[in-house]
Amino acid sequence: MATRERRLAEFNSAGEPPPDQPVQVLCEDHSGTYQLPFACRFIDGAWRNHESGGAVEATVVGWRLHRP
Repeated sequence: MATRERRLAEFNSAGEPPPDQPVQVLCEDHSGTYQLPFACRFIDGAWRNHESGGAVEATVVGWRLHRP
């Protein structure tokens, strides 16, 4: 559980990211937390792949500004 808390501390879990700003997202499932390998944007209440525009089909638990 310490790993989960440490990873969550590296991401912002409060509020929404700046509009049209690509960010890195931290997701969580039954196996644990993981970072998606692509930048995402939060558009109209939904997370989307920054490049393709496709919907993110994961539970996002945090975000941080994109680090290329």
